[in-house]
Amino acid sequence: MFQAESGRFLIADPFLKDPNFLRSVIFLCEHNEEGSFGLVVNRLLPLRVSDLLTDLPNADFPVYYGGPVQTNTLHILHKIPDLEEQSQMLMKNLYWGGAIDTITEMIVKNQLNENNIRFYLGYSGWSKGQLDEEIKENTWLTGKGSSELVFMNDPELCWKKALQSLGEPYNQMALYPIDPQLN
Repeated sequence: MFQAESGRFLIADPFLKDPNFLRSVIFLCEHNEEGSFGLVVNRLLPLRVSDLLTDLPNADFPVYYGGPVQTNTLHILHKIPDLEEQSQMLMKNLYWGGAIDTITEMIVKNQLNENNIRFYLGYSGWSKGQLDEEIKENTWLTGKGSSELVFMNDPELCWKKALQSLGEPYNQMALYPIDPQLN
């Protein structure tokens, strides 16, 4: 399997029981000698952006759980080249961050939709060497990142699709129930 690096997916091992990351797919935005930063891309919260940014009452965008760290912070993944100077390009057609003033203006002008921007509350973070250790312990599988999976219409299918992209034996594992003992 591949090692961790920016622009890759971390796919929760099928048997990982940690409720923070059960069947999660994390897009790794940053991985370096200081640590790692990523966003869970497949866990929808019962919130809208307008619930968080009250000055944008028409911002009817869903909010995703980015991870258990600093759950009072809002993070953004998007496919908007116009924001490239204000954000970090992670891969072709996928950027992280952006100036909130510009994003707010684009929301007001109805220039954004769920197909080109995603909002995340909190993030997933690891200290120096921690993520590499977790990968060695088979907590995480790593796969090629893609904006298609980040922007899937049905986030519930994201984990299965990401796992299946790894080929055998993961194709079969993607069909396992959460607790095979109950089957």
